[in-house]
Amino acid sequence: MAKGNSKKCKKALLISALIIVVIAILVAGANYLSVQHLLKMGSSYSKVEIENQLVPELDENGNWYFTTDRDFKVMQLTDIHIGGGFMSKSVDEKALNAVAAMVTKEKPDLVIATGDIAFPVPYRAGTFNNYSGAKAFADLMEGLGVYWDVNFGNHDAEAYSYFDRESLGLFYENEEYKYCLFQSGPEDVDGYGNHTVEVKNSKGIITQAIILIDSQAYIKDNIIESIKGTYDNVHPNQVKWYESEVLRMNSENREAIKAIQGDVNGGLFEQYATVKSLAFFHIPLVEMDDAWTEFRENGYKDTENFKYIEGIIGEQGRQVCCGYGEDDLFEKMLELGSTKAMFNGHDHVNNTTFEYKGIQFSYGYSVDYFAYSGIDKLGSQRGCTMITCKPDTTFAIDKYNFYSDRYDMEGFQREEVTMQFEDVTYQVLPE
Repeated sequence: MAKGNSKKCKKALLISALIIVVIAILVAGANYLSVQHLLKMGSSYSKVEIENQLVPELDENGNWYFTTDRDFKVMQLTDIHIGGGFMSKSVDEKALNAVAAMVTKEKPDLVIATGDIAFPVPYRAGTFNNYSGAKAFADLMEGLGVYWDVNFGNHDAEAYSYFDRESLGLFYENEEYKYCLFQSGPEDVDGYGNHTVEVKNSKGIITQAIILIDSQAYIKDNIIESIKGTYDNVHPNQVKWYESEVLRMNSENREAIKAIQGDVNGGLFEQYATVKSLAFFHIPLVEMDDAWTEFRENGYKDTENFKYIEGIIGEQGRQVCCGYGEDDLFEKMLELGSTKAMFNGHDHVNNTTFEYKGIQFSYGYSVDYFAYSGIDKLGSQRGCTMITCKPDTTFAIDKYNFYSDRYDMEGFQREEVTMQFEDVTYQVLPE
C-alpha cells in the first residue's frame, strides 16, 4: 500500500508540475503578444509636427541645454501606470492613446514624465516585467518625435520587479532613444535620474533651469515596505548636489553677463544672476503636506504662508502621501532663491497648485487607467500640465483635462467617464 501511495503521490506531483509549466508558458506567451501589440500601437501614431523644433545640445559638463529666445513649453505627464501584461492590455491601450493625443495637441518642446510609468503588479497585470511598460512608453515617445525625460516613481522598479532603477536608467540612456534626455546622474549621489536640463537664450544666459530629482521609493527596498507605503525622502547628498548645481549655474550666468555688459551692474545681473529653476520629482515633499494641512485647518482660507491657486486634493485618508522622514530640500530652495515651482505626481486624484512661502507646489494631472481600482471609469483627474517658460525667467502653469473639448481630435478616442469632482473645489475630509 505504501509503495502504491508513493507512486500516486509522485504522479500527482508530476502532473501538478506539468500544469504549472504549461500555465507559465501560456502566461509568458500572452504577455509577449500583449507587449508586441502595445509596441506596434505606439509606433502607429504620426510624428508630431513642431514648427522650428528646438534641438538640445550637450555642454562641456555633459548637461543638456536648449537655446531659444522664445517661450519654452514643458509638458508634465505623471503616473501613466502601464501594466505591460496580458491582464492590463485594454487599459494600457487607453493610456498610450491619451499620452499620444495630448502630446500631439500640445506640441511641447519637452515632455517630463514624473514617475510611475510602469505598474507591473503580477496579480493585476499578469507580469513582473517592468521593462515592458517602460519600453512601451519610450517607443511611443520616440515615434512621436518629441524630446522627453523621466523621473522614477516608487512603482517603476518595485522589489519584486525584474529590473532595478540602475538597469532602467541604462535602458533610458540607450543611444537608440535619440529624443530621450534622461541621465542617471552622478554616481556619488543617491538615486538615479538626478540631472538638469537648461534653457538658454542666444546670448548664452540660462533663462530657466529644469532640475530633475529622484525622490526615492520606500524607506527599505522590500515588498513589506511597498505594501505599507512607507515612502522615503530625498537624501542629504541629493540636497548637496542640488545646491552645487544651482551655484554652478549661477556662476555660469554671471560669467555670461560679464561677457555681455562688462561688469555685474545693470538689469541683466539683477534678472539672471540667480538662475531661476523648476524642480520635478515623483513623491511630494513633506512641506506639501504641511502646507495643505495649514490651509485645511484655516477653513480652506489663505494664510500668511499659503496662497491657493487652483485644483483639488481628492485623496481620501492620507491626503498627501509624502515621505515619512524629513529632508532639507525645501529649506535649501528657500535659502538659494532659485527654484520657484515644484512639480510632482504620486497621488493620482490630487491636481492642486498652490504657493507656500513663495514657492509653487503643483500636482500634475495623472494618466492612470489602472493603479486605482475603477479609475478607468473616472475622468476628473486625467490630463496633463503645461508649463510655459518665458525668456524673462517667469513661467505660467496651465492644466488641461483630457475630456475637455481641447482634445476632441480626429484619430484619437476618448472613453465615457464620470467626472467625479466636477463641482468640487476642495475635498473636505469628514471630522
